[in-house]
Amino acid sequence: MIRLSEDTRVLFRRFFPLFIIIALQRLFAMLVNVADNFMLGAYSQTAMSGAAMVNQLQYVLLQLVSGIGVGVSVLGAQYWGKRETAPIRKIISVGLKFSVASGLIFFLACTFFPEPVIRIFTNEDVVVAEGLLYLRIMRWTYILFAVSAVLMYSLQCVQTAFIGTVMSASTIVINVCLNYCLIYGNLGCPELGIRGAAIATLTSRTVELLIVLGYIFFRDKKLKMRPKHLLSFDMSYLGDFVKVSLPMMITGILWGVGQSAHTAIIGHMGETAIAAGSIATVLNQLFISFSNGSVNAASVTIGKTIGEGRMDLIRPYTRKLQIIFVFLGLISGAVLFLTRDFIISFYNVTPDARAMARAFINILCVSVVGTCYEYPIESGIVAGGGNTKYAAIVDNCFIWLFVLPGAFLSAYVFHWSPIVTYMFLKSDQLLKCIPNGIYCNRYTWVHDLTRPASD
Repeated sequence: MIRLSEDTRVLFRRFFPLFIIIALQRLFAMLVNVADNFMLGAYSQTAMSGAAMVNQLQYVLLQLVSGIGVGVSVLGAQYWGKRETAPIRKIISVGLKFSVASGLIFFLACTFFPEPVIRIFTNEDVVVAEGLLYLRIMRWTYILFAVSAVLMYSLQCVQTAFIGTVMSASTIVINVCLNYCLIYGNLGCPELGIRGAAIATLTSRTVELLIVLGYIFFRDKKLKMRPKHLLSFDMSYLGDFVKVSLPMMITGILWGVGQSAHTAIIGHMGETAIAAGSIATVLNQLFISFSNGSVNAASVTIGKTIGEGRMDLIRPYTRKLQIIFVFLGLISGAVLFLTRDFIISFYNVTPDARAMARAFINILCVSVVGTCYEYPIESGIVAGGGNTKYAAIVDNCFIWLFVLPGAFLSAYVFHWSPIVTYMFLKSDQLLKCIPNGIYCNRYTWVHDLTRPASD
């Protein structure tokens, strides 16, 4: 029997419960979009493609809000290590203002310029028409999501994550049930197609927000938040928050735009490529839920350890976490490979789209291994240790200087197949493992971001 040291047992007790809960939360949250994708895919290939184009906007917003949430989580976790909750409440309030502003910007853009927004991703008129039907309803979810997401990051920083899993599980149940009724016209409901999927998502996002607000105000015993704390304009921690969050916000928005550029490149290569790319994109986002869970869990684990002043544990924790990331990547890639044909069989798409989707997923089976290692390092370990600038530099250098130019040349200059272009689009997930592995093990990223208690 393998005997673990006390420090290792402490690491596992901190990391794995948080990881499992957050991974399930992110998985269930992603299943909301997956449910729309699957159920619309069984209804109509064009409807599925239209929804997939609009969901790229949600993905950009998700990345931006995640950057804000990581800032809240990184700062909050270090204060939680010192058991100081008053600063955490003020940091949450600041983060919430930034997040709501982000959701409002997306809402207004989709209200006044809906067609130009969708045409960023595709020039197929039939896909644009379906996307417009979906977007008219989906735009209302952006503000709701911006609030609920940051509040969930706030709870995670004090190691309260199970409510997010409950919230996301209830959301997916509501979404699937309403999709069944409203997309196809079952149980006496009208057959609304893509509009039914949008109504289902809006309803589930509303319930999601009500659940997290109810928990924060009536059940949480750690932060003891009240409406006045969320509505407060106390900006005493604004500088601290901006210093930590701004690099992550920039990374999030540029990464989201970059991923949307992925979709735009594939989206201008024909409806077959759009359908195949829609399937692959949803599966990619679904399977990296475990990577997202490890990012947040690692960030809180490292941040809390620094807040406790246990700098001697940073090196052993970092080495063990890297091993965990590699195993998670291998498991994710293997599961995706073994289930790819079963998943594709749910979609009502053409044989050409089915074959291309299978090729795309084969590429993902390899790239997801890199994603599960490099992403938790830069946005989990390193960011949790206090250096949020590193991820911004590495991510944007790779995506804007290598990935997108290479994919653009492949698609529009050399006219290579969508499969080759897709390989370019996913190549950075493996290449970033090299600099991230090197930088992570130099430990120059460890910083205590908290103020003295007297402040």
